[in-house]
Amino acid sequence: MAYEFKLPDLGEGLTEGEIAKWLVAEGDEIEEDAPLVEIQTDKTTVEIPSPAAGKVARILVAEGDVVPVGTVLVVIGDDEVPEASNSLLQAEVQPALAPPVEVARVQATPLVRKIAHELGVDVASLTPTGPGGRVTEADVRNAASDGSSQSAEGRREKVRGVRRQIVEHLTRAHHEVPAVTYVEECDFSNVDLKLLLPIVLKATAAALQEFPELNARLEGDEIVYLDRYDLGIAVQTDQGLVVPVVRDCDTRDVAQLRADVDSLAEQARAGTLTAEELRGSTFTVTSAGKLAGLFVTPLVNYPEVGILGVHRIAPRPVVRGGEVVVRPMGNISVTFDHRVVDGARAAAFTLAVIDRLQA
Repeated sequence: MAYEFKLPDLGEGLTEGEIAKWLVAEGDEIEEDAPLVEIQTDKTTVEIPSPAAGKVARILVAEGDVVPVGTVLVVIGDDEVPEASNSLLQAEVQPALAPPVEVARVQATPLVRKIAHELGVDVASLTPTGPGGRVTEADVRNAASDGSSQSAEGRREKVRGVRRQIVEHLTRAHHEVPAVTYVEECDFSNVDLKLLLPIVLKATAAALQEFPELNARLEGDEIVYLDRYDLGIAVQTDQGLVVPVVRDCDTRDVAQLRADVDSLAEQARAGTLTAEELRGSTFTVTSAGKLAGLFVTPLVNYPEVGILGVHRIAPRPVVRGGEVVVRPMGNISVTFDHRVVDGARAAAFTLAVIDRLQA
């Protein structure tokens, strides 16, 4: 008796997942609830247990492939599964994921099909180079650029996992959000720099209550004003940038926020963040610490409409009371979605945050 295990619905409206790592091989015996596969979503990596005991008869999706929810990933048991199982399933779900651009017999993931549609490439006309005769993203982009394969130069590495999500997420943010950045300097004399990020989170949450359009979403022809203040913090890891969420920044004190910031940053670098810790931010704060430049322009963390950046803080000469003095100065920036936030309001919001930091 064979058991077909399909990619489950992982919640939060996710429609697809990447096979990050198989924890078994064909021919292995596996117990029910034993680790089976790691699935990478646009939120986190999830380890999926085996739903049944038996021999791993066939693995149908390779590591690195992105497939829609409902795709048969693996067969546990001795019976064979018809070759058409996944191609037929993909043909059924494809219209909901991307406009149809070729016949269903072509082997390509929904992401590759979508890229092909956007670039005007007929997937059916390509010679696949991927495993199992699949059309790859490189096949599509090569066809879009000059219609021919390019010789390999240097080391090539497939975009996978967190990096793939960064590519997709920031590409969407760049193309869909008309972003503007406002910058002002801040005197950090009254800020304990050891507590910089939690103090900034507290000041940002307070200012967001005065400027609700920055704590919002644009959904179709409606602006959704959020009544919670769950702020994302950008954390650099060996795998790439992730944005865990610090909850209830408006009602918790600096000590509580610091504990959360430290814990989330540690989990991010260890790769142990849960999906819940990565979802639902309403606004994002980024600070690169020692690596922060004099000024950079952070990209909006779509679908949010604003992001606040804290840039390099260093002793600088400034005028106070008609005299030149040295103070710890740094720039504060706010990048915002101009469809939702007017420039004057973004500037006023930035100044409101600075006023709280300088108080």
